[in-house]
Amino acid sequence: MTQRFSCTTCQSADKPLERFVADLPLETSFHRVESQEVKCGFGLQGVCCRLCANGPCRITPDSPKGVCGASADTIVARNFLRAVAAGSGCYIHVVEGTARNLKKTAKSKGRLVGLKALDRLCAMLGIEGADAHEKAEKVADAVLTDIYKPLFEKMELTQKMAYQPRYKLWDKLGILPGGAKSEVFSGVVKSSTNLNSDPVDMLLHALRLGISTGLYGLTLTNLLNDVMLGEPEIRLAPVGLRVINPDYINIMVTGHQHSLIAGLQSRLTSESAIKMANDVGAKGFKIVGCTCVGQDLQVRGSLCTGFFDGHAGNNFTSEVILATGAIDAVLTEFNCTLPGIEPICDALLIKQICIDPVAKKANAQVMNIASPEDEDAILKEITAAYKARRGNVPLNLLPNHGNDNTLTGVSETSLKAFLGDTWQPLIELIASGQIKGLAAVVGCSNLMGAGHDVLSVELTKELIAKDILVLTAGCSSGGIENCGLMSPEAAELAGPKLKAVCEKLGIPPVLNFGPCLAIGRLEIVATEIAEALNIDIPQLPLVLSAPQWLEEQALADGAFGLALGLPLHLGLPPFVTGSPVAVQVLTSDMKSLTGGHVLINGDAAESATMLEEIILQKRKDLNLP
Repeated sequence: MTQRFSCTTCQSADKPLERFVADLPLETSFHRVESQEVKCGFGLQGVCCRLCANGPCRITPDSPKGVCGASADTIVARNFLRAVAAGSGCYIHVVEGTARNLKKTAKSKGRLVGLKALDRLCAMLGIEGADAHEKAEKVADAVLTDIYKPLFEKMELTQKMAYQPRYKLWDKLGILPGGAKSEVFSGVVKSSTNLNSDPVDMLLHALRLGISTGLYGLTLTNLLNDVMLGEPEIRLAPVGLRVINPDYINIMVTGHQHSLIAGLQSRLTSESAIKMANDVGAKGFKIVGCTCVGQDLQVRGSLCTGFFDGHAGNNFTSEVILATGAIDAVLTEFNCTLPGIEPICDALLIKQICIDPVAKKANAQVMNIASPEDEDAILKEITAAYKARRGNVPLNLLPNHGNDNTLTGVSETSLKAFLGDTWQPLIELIASGQIKGLAAVVGCSNLMGAGHDVLSVELTKELIAKDILVLTAGCSSGGIENCGLMSPEAAELAGPKLKAVCEKLGIPPVLNFGPCLAIGRLEIVATEIAEALNIDIPQLPLVLSAPQWLEEQALADGAFGLALGLPLHLGLPPFVTGSPVAVQVLTSDMKSLTGGHVLINGDAAESATMLEEIILQKRKDLNLP
């Protein structure tokens, strides 16, 4: 393996990682960017339709309608709705699986770690039971019953979870969702050939999907995980490729479904597992975090430290993590698992195991985890891979990458506890102007625009320099933390007022809530602060940015943000610019519907100024200095 691949066009905010990639003898996404640099103009605008055999039809000034008569507005809205439906479907798959896992645990009288989380969830949903297992089973049943409802029956838990001013508005607008799976089904049907041709109706349907995505796929998934796995704990932790310890059998996890590996992760520290590892010359088993499931492991603190090395990086860091040669197996269970890992795994003899068939990789073995025997079978496969590859595959480590003191474990409960079990200290800091406002920088990482994590990191730096506290969730968090912005020392990069706050509290100017699912946690924070102030969410000096959004799930996240009434900044436009109606609705008309709107800008400094101006206007409207 002596070939070197050009990496001249793909930069990274993470410079040590960029230099490491440039010298790799293996191809990664960073290398493939150049060959995909020229994009399809019709695809970028969303004006290509390939739904029927008369197409693909491409809308131009000379051909303003497809063969069937569909206009650019219809085609764009149809494509957008179908993408949001697919993204929502992914999240609903996750919450469905999580609820089923909770029910299985409850019925078998298994261990429930987060009893306080269970009580809080029961209080929220109005559920009572004789003991924790009965309550947990009832919670799971309530979630499953709701998401399985038909389209014409509104989900019951929506009203119990949503902030009431928002719920009343959604009811007035007619966008309260029916059963979550039915909404996805309806979105796919509605966007099929020669059905709906009303772009506004389809865009409103995207908001319905956003609500069910946010409250169920995001918020409830977190809360159910908290019951099974324990709640996040604020702590300092190592991040980056430095967390990889070659003395252990290392398992890289990718995906979003933490509850699927709950039993396996506990087994890794058992005497039998340690003996299995010792017998082949390893000290034990360790999980290396990657993508959102790694973030979810990271935020749960001491509950995971025995078997968890740390979080190494986000989706586009995964190939690089494997290229170190120190990973012995990849355990996949959902998306953000790049197809590009497959040839690297083959070249480096890395075992690929898929535990949810929806995430089946071409060269992966599908193995279910339904019993301790299944867990043992997986560990035996991974141990055999370790034995076959270690010593035969060279190590190429980057031990100084990342840092040892990233603040993690932030959640709606741990942050509130840190503040004295009340949001009042944060409210007072905002009211006094010591913190100008809040910016949620969330979502994916991508390689377009300025490069890997470049816009996310630079925008974050610009925002904190303006005394705006940044809250993060998603793959973007992996890049931001690896660049040191979640370490207390990053206070030096903040504006004078925010810097003083950070130094007094011993916190960084960027707070990491973890996986993209934790966007649901940010919604809880916004709701509780708005409730404490007796105002609606859009009135808060709070802005939302997904600077490097990547996939359909991010569009469903964005639809939730718009339904909440938040300004939503994107560094790259969604594929809707070919439709004047879609652009008008999303960037302007949405303000009069939900209070939210989309703004597009790929420049970090300009974007930060735009977001600051919105925050300042909201402060003015609240009569804040």
